[in-house]
Amino acid sequence: MVKIIYRQADGSEQTMEVAAGNSVMQGAVSNGVNGILGDCGGACQCATCHVYIGAPWQTLMPPPGEMEDAMLDSSAAPRLASSRLACEVCVTAHMDGMLVLLPERQF
Repeated sequence: MVKIIYRQADGSEQTMEVAAGNSVMQGAVSNGVNGILGDCGGACQCATCHVYIGAPWQTLMPPPGEMEDAMLDSSAAPRLASSRLACEVCVTAHMDGMLVLLPERQF
């Protein structure tokens, strides 16, 4: 299991253990983390799992694909260089301790 730290916009944090191979969104939804909705169930079609990936993990993952890139343009919260859709971030062992920052709103 990989520890992922989910930080709310108010600064509160929850550290959850997520199985490698699951998405950051699945880990949040399965563990009741508020702020990641995943309305489309992880199909990269709604942008309600928009998150900001903390440094240094931003540079350790591949860039967003074409579909994710387009969906990030329609997210409710501002798009930043660290923006990702949590449904598109597959958890791997090297992400242990990764910080995921949640925006103030998803819609």
